[in-house]
Amino acid sequence: MHWYEKLNQYFPVVEMKSKEHMETLLKDKGEIYHKDEGPLHVLMYVELEDFTFIDYLFVSKDARGQGLGHKLIEKLKKKNKPIILEVEPVNYEDTDTEKRLRFYKREGFEHAQNIGYRRRSLATNEINAMEILYWAPNNESEEQVYEAMKKTYEMIHTYKDTDFYGASYQPVNEVLTYDEDTKDSEDILKDI
Repeated sequence: MHWYEKLNQYFPVVEMKSKEHMETLLKDKGEIYHKDEGPLHVLMYVELEDFTFIDYLFVSKDARGQGLGHKLIEKLKKKNKPIILEVEPVNYEDTDTEKRLRFYKREGFEHAQNIGYRRRSLATNEINAMEILYWAPNNESEEQVYEAMKKTYEMIHTYKDTDFYGASYQPVNEVLTYDEDTKDSEDILKDI
């Protein structure tokens, strides 16, 4: 099965880029947009000088629980720069969302408590809220993660969007928000 079909079967339509969009990114932005593919996985990621962004990570059901996802993440961690990704909020009717979050937590990723992400899907016209997770080897701040997410959104997510979808995604300042006053749940519990 083609790598795009693997991703398309696994990820919800509101999260998927078109095949043409992803192939164009690989061609036009091949110095920063990468595909790591094997028989049991597909990893699409952006690597810039100061961070790595995981666009998609798929591990076949046949390989889950065998450490393949861990090995792929470890390969990125060896670069010793922050790793950022978007993940769907946990939906208790979809056990995959909970498993995915547990996997990233085991790998040392944290929720970006101060960053909001809400984008209208050009495929479905629905608002899609995502959570931002990050791994910060050098204690990078959420503000740095926010700036990296803005860069990713503008360089990758909206790249030639009108060519591929016939419309533009919202501007970055409508999609990503940063609220430094947001308290995480641990801080709230300490205050009680």
